[in-house]
Amino acid sequence: MTPWLTIVGIGEDGYAGLGKAARRALLAASEVIGAPRQLELLPHCLRANRQAWPSPFSLEPVLRRRGEPTCVLASGDPMWFGVGASLARQIPAEEMLVLSAPSSASLAAARMGWALQDCTLISLVARPLAALNAQIHEDARLLILSNDGDSPAAIAALLCERGFATSRLSVLEHLGGDSERRIDGVAGDWALAQAAALNLVAVQCIAGEDAQRLPLTIGLRDDDYRHDGQLTKRDVRAVTLARLAPKPGELLWDVGAGCGSIGIEWMRAHPSCRTLAIEANEGRQEHIRFNSDALGVPALQLVCGAAPEALQGLEQPDAIFIGGGVTVPGVFEHCWEQLKPGGRLVANAVTLQSEAALVSWRERVGGELIRLSVSQAQPLGGFDTWRAALPITLLEAWKPLVE
Repeated sequence: MTPWLTIVGIGEDGYAGLGKAARRALLAASEVIGAPRQLELLPHCLRANRQAWPSPFSLEPVLRRRGEPTCVLASGDPMWFGVGASLARQIPAEEMLVLSAPSSASLAAARMGWALQDCTLISLVARPLAALNAQIHEDARLLILSNDGDSPAAIAALLCERGFATSRLSVLEHLGGDSERRIDGVAGDWALAQAAALNLVAVQCIAGEDAQRLPLTIGLRDDDYRHDGQLTKRDVRAVTLARLAPKPGELLWDVGAGCGSIGIEWMRAHPSCRTLAIEANEGRQEHIRFNSDALGVPALQLVCGAAPEALQGLEQPDAIFIGGGVTVPGVFEHCWEQLKPGGRLVANAVTLQSEAALVSWRERVGGELIRLSVSQAQPLGGFDTWRAALPITLLEAWKPLVE
């Protein structure tokens, strides 16, 4: 099939910086669609009709022209957090031709002298700043595509809040164009209140003595969470998540989420993992909102309500954790019914009644029962002794691929 849609990446150097293939595509197109700033970079001699993206943004102007020669203008590499990636989700690859220009990340890495493969690439365009919390680590190099001119100051403030005030920042404006500018500074002394709207921030993370250093592994410290005591403790949480076994792109139901620790660490396992956290208590809902932002997974979705009623109509999960409500009638039944074939369900119990419920369900659906007991050394007079936490009974059950 001959592609009818050509997506042209254009840089700050405008039409003069385009290759022959991109120029030919623009000359042949009957319609060119893009942002006003990008359309203004085109010469007046092009005969194509020029159309700006609608507000609010929609791909509809492109999709309705299917089969007609059409060009879309995008900044730099259209497939790096760009409109090309959005179009590729709706248009078959054989119907598109993508002609990329150097991305802002590539240009920024070149200006900084950083190896691109050693950098973490992040976009804040229409995304929450809190997503950065999952990427701030000692010596990490971040290339952050800003949402607007306010982003650099907000990034500096977040670094200071996390104890990374000595981190070095470079704001790179209008990369590749005549107006290119670089502003260097330190997060703790950042004084630039407003940068150019089109900018990228390069960050060399440097931790201070009071820095919050979050590991990549499951089992964050209990103190890393805001909670009211309704928290799956660190060691039990690590075992629970190991049993849930998160994989890229999977969805978890965290039922009776408490402070959200299981769902949050599920999402921290991979950027594409998703969580629906179901919690009825308003105070704990606020803990979940705070913790998901503070620990870098603001995309966690909170479902306010009690199971099983709050589970109605939710997207089918790949895995389910039941941390509360094991004995509530209908919870286990609905969860098992909605769990995808091949999915896994893990439920934890502390009381004799909830443990009896897990034993009963194991008889019905199979699975494995585990008893966890954790003790910590604590003072006893002038000596130390073991203090045992309440034992946890854990049920792990896998739903058959074919029932």
